[in-house]
Amino acid sequence: MNESILHLDLDTFFVSCERLMDSRLKKRPVLVGGTGDRGVVSSCSYDTRRFGVHSGMSMKVARRLCPDAVIVKGNAGTYMKFSDMVTEIIKESVPVFEKSSVDEFYADLTGMDKFFGCYKYASELRQRIMRETGLPISFGLSTNKVVSKVATGEAKPNNQLRVDYGLEKQFLAPLSVKKIPSVGNKTSQALINMGVERIQTIQEMPLELMLTAFGKNGETIWRRALGIDSPKLIPFHERKSISSERTFHKDTIDMEKLRTTMTAMAESLAYRLRLGNKLTGCISVKIRYSDYSTITKQKRIPYTSADHILVPAIMELFNRLYDRRVLIRLVGVNYSNLVGGNYQIDLFDDTEEMLNLYNAMDRVRNRFGEKYVMRASSMGAKTIGAGSANPFNGDPPIVLAHRNQ
Repeated sequence: MNESILHLDLDTFFVSCERLMDSRLKKRPVLVGGTGDRGVVSSCSYDTRRFGVHSGMSMKVARRLCPDAVIVKGNAGTYMKFSDMVTEIIKESVPVFEKSSVDEFYADLTGMDKFFGCYKYASELRQRIMRETGLPISFGLSTNKVVSKVATGEAKPNNQLRVDYGLEKQFLAPLSVKKIPSVGNKTSQALINMGVERIQTIQEMPLELMLTAFGKNGETIWRRALGIDSPKLIPFHERKSISSERTFHKDTIDMEKLRTTMTAMAESLAYRLRLGNKLTGCISVKIRYSDYSTITKQKRIPYTSADHILVPAIMELFNRLYDRRVLIRLVGVNYSNLVGGNYQIDLFDDTEEMLNLYNAMDRVRNRFGEKYVMRASSMGAKTIGAGSANPFNGDPPIVLAHRNQ
């Protein structure tokens, strides 16, 4: 039996949410993001793109390219509410689905042709989402996640597209190599430098050539160009929290050691949020004293996964909580109220430099491990974390417990 994989993507999600809340924006070009000159565009309406505006661009540049655009400072909490509405509809409608980001979903409809017809069912699901939320949404339907995602991109804005079994290669052939998922600017430029601009050219190339040029990633690109790469869906599970604890070998009142440890744990967990495309809306700190009495304090915060927001917030909680001035046996950090979403949703006040910094740090961590990039203030702590494995692939909540020896 051939698989039927549906990819759903909410069109210009942040902009669409803002237009729902303010009808005056519906016929205006809209930019959502940081409002200062050093802010970053998090989302832009389609009518701004013909001026060359795109997500991740400096707001200053975007304003210059499209001076008539209305600039709106984003609200992560609002977007999460709309995302949750869509998630609930999908959860009620399909047996297995993956929420890959705040505005993007995959669903496995394999076998439903026998009862409903997959394309008809997907069309009805899309109509229900638009009817109940007011949000525009596009979908692609094919035999695997990769082709379905590309099909969604070709269907946009606010439309749908099916690629039947056996036609995947033919569908992909005329498209730009930039349309292949995971082919970024560097790889696409390398391909173009080789004279490869269309996917059809990759389809005609031997696998050995792609391996020579791009290593192991060359095989992935080649398989995706042929439409035969079939990554599995990661079933959606609501993870409630992640946490990290440190039990000291010897009870301590050394404030420098305590603050260094807290900073390291907060930073490590923030990285794990970004690794799993998660944001936290609630943080807490735990202290266990030498007499085993344990106290915790928590605080609700705007959804984020950013070190420069989470670390100061954790230290503020710790300073408020630690008032006994007696020996401490254990400290812990917990991030809860987790939701799906990329760090970009936090960029409404951030700068392009900050975004580039986080991307660079996480690329190093992903390749070499967490210990290769850390804040100076956390360098005195023992290793926190457990490598770069994605902590959001399984069901149980994560507790990273460490005991100094």
